[in-house]
Amino acid sequence: MKILHNPRCAKSREALKILVDKEVNVDIVEYLKNVPTKAEMKEIIAKLGIKAEDLIRKNEAVYKENYKGKELSESEWVDAMISEPKLIERPIVIEGDKAIIGRPPEKVLSLL
Repeated sequence: MKILHNPRCAKSREALKILVDKEVNVDIVEYLKNVPTKAEMKEIIAKLGIKAEDLIRKNEAVYKENYKGKELSESEWVDAMISEPKLIERPIVIEGDKAIIGRPPEKVLSLL
């Protein structure tokens, strides 16, 4: 199992704790330091079964300043997340061909 994790985010820490408490072997990826590639982001979005725009954190200042109200293509939203990884909703937990956004953190249990 893999988690795209931001250690400064309470929800991300809670989701990781749930996995650790369940003794899940989890690969922790601090996505702000190790930004996913475009191909990886497209794969994650496909596993989530959502549109790229649905993975955007719309309360982030960078979104409000640069993207709010704009109509972007899937590819352009992916590019935005890669150039500004703070825009990526977190945490994302991936297991095989499935992924889930851990909001609320208890949602990660559905992958176990």
